Amino acid sequence: MPAIYAKTLLVLVLILGACNSEKQAPLVATDIVITATMPGGKMSAGYLSLHNNTRDAIRISHVTSPQFDAVEIHESSIDDGIAKMRRVPELLIPAGSTVSLQRGGLHLMLMRPTTHSDSVSLSFFDDTTLVLDVSAPLGTGSN
Repeated sequence: MPAIYAKTLLVLVLILGACNSEKQAPLVATDIVITATMPGGKMSAGYLSLHNNTRDAIRISHVTSPQFDAVEIHESSIDDGIAKMRRVPELLIPAGSTVSLQRGGLHLMLMRPTTHSDSVSLSFFDDTTLVLDVSAPLGTGSN
């Protein structure tokens, strides 16, 4: 095959490959569970997995929800046999990695519900930049 045809074929293959490739979102949330607020309660918890599809780390500085006055990233731990929970100032998701927010570890604390709703919307930010918007049904799990 003459060189000109081989180069043309290569260019066509690259173009077709680019057209057929699906663009992945930079950050994807899966396995989202938002616990129901107990009657008269003021808190709920959020558990999910966040997968970073980029080649750079993604930093989550804060999370907001129109259904709650405040959303904080927390981490549970056991120190000297005593269960503790502390606020985490930011969440770093390394390139190509998944970070799981789950019971007994990192999780979201959703505080002071502002409305009664069957679903919860969460917006994840890096400072003022919106990184991800997700919605999930409000579950029946307990905190």
